[in-house]
Amino acid sequence: MLLDIPDKCGGVDGSAEVFLLLVIKSSPMNYDRREVLRKTWAKERLHNGVWIRRIFVSGTMDAGFEKERLNKLLEVEHREYNDILQWNFSDSFYNLTLKQILFLEWMERNCPNARFLLNGDDDVFANTDNMVEYLQSLKDNNGRKHLFTGHLIQNVGPIRSSGSKYFIPVQVQESDSYPPYCGGGGFLLSGYTALVIYKMSQSITILPIDDVYMGMCLAKAVLGPDSHMGFKTAGLEFLLEKIDLYDPCYYKDLLLVHRFLPAEMYFIWHKIFDPNLKCGI
Repeated sequence: MLLDIPDKCGGVDGSAEVFLLLVIKSSPMNYDRREVLRKTWAKERLHNGVWIRRIFVSGTMDAGFEKERLNKLLEVEHREYNDILQWNFSDSFYNLTLKQILFLEWMERNCPNARFLLNGDDDVFANTDNMVEYLQSLKDNNGRKHLFTGHLIQNVGPIRSSGSKYFIPVQVQESDSYPPYCGGGGFLLSGYTALVIYKMSQSITILPIDDVYMGMCLAKAVLGPDSHMGFKTAGLEFLLEKIDLYDPCYYKDLLLVHRFLPAEMYFIWHKIFDPNLKCGI
């Protein structure tokens, strides 16, 4: 491990004070995204009387001067913000599952009592205030019951075309169907479910598609993901062409939308909290 934050949650006992832990997958090169998130939806804060905390999880670039330079950049960020976990593996699409498992291992050791987690990418817009309020509205909101919710995907299977980014050969998975899972752009889960997934991962061969792998771990534990209409990991579907895609009224009641450029995210976050914003008029 290259960068660690063992005290992030206040220790094993203190981690119970973390109501929503934001676990954000970020490539070392995505400095601009991390900076915007720190100022917007991933800002560490107290909301509705509970704490939101932030962690970026990252690997390294392949080799050479770029790897060295970006590692130093992450070190600088880490000293300033204390919010980066970094491991020494290539940060690529095919290692996202490895990144996921390594984080869950870290969580079990350092933050086992966090109540809920948002697991997401660094190019999503997440209304974390809405997430806290949704989680607080649940009957069981202490994080000790099963919860795994987002944009539900089901009745799909491996892509066998070798030219696809999502290609899975028969040698890796024989079955032509995947268990239900939630789109990897972002989903909410309880601390209980996160630790169950980590336990299941110890006996399931890694699949290089991380969101599907999470579904496989849930299925092994005889648990399932749920659908939440507030998650739009495939983006918003607009039927009309002549509309402003960045009208904050489309986003103020949602939980998560994928995907945005940093400037777009910064704009929308500040607009949805504009006291003069009027929607539905």
